[in-house]
Amino acid sequence: MKKLLTLSLLFVLMSGCTLTNLAAKGAVQKRVKIIDQISLNGSPESKLPFSGISDLAYSLQEKKLYLIGDRGYFHIFAAQFDAKKSTLQFLKSYQIQNKNNPDSEGLTFNGDNELIISLEGSPQISRISREGVIQSDYKLPQSLMKKANYKNGNSMFEGVAYHPQYGVLTAAEFPLYKRSNTHQTIYAINGKEWNFQAESDPNSAITALEVMDDNNLLVLERAYNGISKPLFITLKKVYLNQCDSKQRCQSEVLAKFNSAEGWGFNNFEGLAKVGKNRYVMVSDNNQYDFMPTILTYFEILP
Repeated sequence: MKKLLTLSLLFVLMSGCTLTNLAAKGAVQKRVKIIDQISLNGSPESKLPFSGISDLAYSLQEKKLYLIGDRGYFHIFAAQFDAKKSTLQFLKSYQIQNKNNPDSEGLTFNGDNELIISLEGSPQISRISREGVIQSDYKLPQSLMKKANYKNGNSMFEGVAYHPQYGVLTAAEFPLYKRSNTHQTIYAINGKEWNFQAESDPNSAITALEVMDDNNLLVLERAYNGISKPLFITLKKVYLNQCDSKQRCQSEVLAKFNSAEGWGFNNFEGLAKVGKNRYVMVSDNNQYDFMPTILTYFEILP
């Protein structure tokens, strides 16, 4: 993604486009209403950089937002999300203690209110403390353990979610080896799978997952195809209990943000539920100081 962002900057400078989201508060795209959007920053006093954010998870009880970054950085914000705005205050950062696998990609809470994290480089899903210490690993299906099944080492577990019926769910960025690129797959670590139609845009990739109020799945997809073409960010609902005999499930596009239509050229990679029908998504600036980290707070409409 570094090449993507470097070329994007050149495109922005030459064309006058913006890297930040242009959506006004209250803007509606299909079934998604933008409530608020802010640029996130860490603390100047922190010794750890605030950049390359990959995913986030929100604790309603604690009123805290936990975020992870590509290089194993773990950040905590005090956070509240009301009907009209989001209010966040930086609290602390940690370095994730996992020397063999620093590329953290997915974050969520499990059914025991423990944080769980997914990582790339080597396929790994683990419990992690509120201070960023890896505590124990989940056992994964054999098909997900083989590195050769993935497009590359940077396209493994892009997202992780916890479902009250199916347990821990994950997805690779792109379909596994020898699987059709017309469909994406959600994997439960107990071995169950669900397939759904990928966006037709070339290089469409899964970047995040979240379980919805009705126990279906919200999927964040990104499609980048060069500086002369639009960047697409898609929010899609996958109906886990509306599948055929081959586990091909019904899905619905809730919103599709096209950079050519003024929605910004942002690499959204993280997704978290923060209230009833309300979510946030966060962009990854890929370690570039000139790029903002955008937090977009939105509501899914009936």
